[in-house]
Amino acid sequence: MTEAFDCTDPQQRETGIASAVSALKGGRLVVLPTDTVYGIGADAFDNEAVAALLSAKGRGRDMPVPVLVGSWHTIDGLVYTVPHSARELIQAFWPGALSLVVRQAPSLQWDLGDSYGTVMVRMPLHPVAIELLREVGPMAVSSANISGRPAAVTVEDARNQLGDLVEVYLDGGSSEQQAASTIVDLTGAHPRVLRQGPVTVDAIAKVLGIEPESLTD
Repeated sequence: MTEAFDCTDPQQRETGIASAVSALKGGRLVVLPTDTVYGIGADAFDNEAVAALLSAKGRGRDMPVPVLVGSWHTIDGLVYTVPHSARELIQAFWPGALSLVVRQAPSLQWDLGDSYGTVMVRMPLHPVAIELLREVGPMAVSSANISGRPAAVTVEDARNQLGDLVEVYLDGGSSEQQAASTIVDLTGAHPRVLRQGPVTVDAIAKVLGIEPESLTD
């Protein structure tokens, strides 16, 4: 049965987080607020739940699911080696609207889709998301919409698209950024911006001490 909780109310938030934790540990799906857009999430290490997430969105394995973390330090356990550029960007922009594509640790037993040894990681700037992530650990989270349709910026947007495919909806009000995160790929010889979002190319270039044009070549 689908449940929704108004996380602006302290009592509902506490109950909602507990219900979401229970759902995730049981292999089910949850919609959660983030600072960018609403996300549909599963336990990152539950391969069946991640497959259900992709199915709910109508999305293929060729578009692997990103991972959200609740701490700066979590990335150390997920990545083969953390590039210096990643540490600089994490220090400057996490928690926030910047996703980093890095090479994952070979030992990780998860299946996020056809990611070819990479993973896209972000720490969101939203108290409800952070509380949930700190309870359950890394989550596979994609935008809470049917693939090809507009991203959900309210819980109603998400529920109208995903309905009963999700067990728990956590309502944190309208998304602050209302735009998907900026993505920087750190797996090649040079950092490269794959998607421009709330964190600007100029701001990234300034932190890395490089010319903005080199990020978009």
